[in-house]
Amino acid sequence: MQKHWVISDIHGCLFTLRSLIETKIKPTENDELIFLGDYIDRGPESKGVIDYIMNLSNQGIQIVCLKGNHEEYILSAFEAEKTPKKILFWKKKNLVFEEWLHHGGTEAMKSFEIENISQIDQKYIEWFQNLQHYVIRGNYIIVHAGLNFAIDNPFEDTRAMLWTRDYEVIPEKIENRKIIHGHVPISLDFILESVQSGKYPFIDLDNGCVYKEKVGMGNLLAYEINTKELLIQYNADVY
Repeated sequence: MQKHWVISDIHGCLFTLRSLIETKIKPTENDELIFLGDYIDRGPESKGVIDYIMNLSNQGIQIVCLKGNHEEYILSAFEAEKTPKKILFWKKKNLVFEEWLHHGGTEAMKSFEIENISQIDQKYIEWFQNLQHYVIRGNYIIVHAGLNFAIDNPFEDTRAMLWTRDYEVIPEKIENRKIIHGHVPISLDFILESVQSGKYPFIDLDNGCVYKEKVGMGNLLAYEINTKELLIQYNADVY
């Protein structure tokens, strides 16, 4: 039976990701890995995470990569740097870039070994640009953050898919499917309850992998949608 593993927000934790995939998931070419986005920022190896996922795909593993708000951050910062605004002879500060740095971009810049966002290799920019917003697998809608149920068609609001935090699921608008998402770090206890009880219309898989010093957090998770198996990998990165 083909397995569909949904993997939560990685945030530059390469060693943790490798441990999860190579010692716990052990995917075959028949399996599918679905990543919820937020591959970069905060952790030590943003570039390494992307290189590793690219290499998995090159090995024949079926990969689906969704876009997270941190991928949107880096793209916005890159575009803003490409089209700088000037006041007389002075270049105006790239406020988007400054905001991204504040939310983990500093660590990402270090991993890419660049001093200016414009120096990032074009292959990574294209990879970010080609990320999907959501996928549907069986009775699940898989998305980074969630959906906007305040509009008639929740699938029309791609910004909400990257950024929304508080929303009430209206099952009739999504054919009674359940949402699997990341984006908002929550405790492992609540994630376990969500998976085991099945009483919520969503499963938030973000256990704040990068926050390994916080009680109840610091794990990278993978959820298999057919068997409902949840794998837990503690953060093994050094930073």
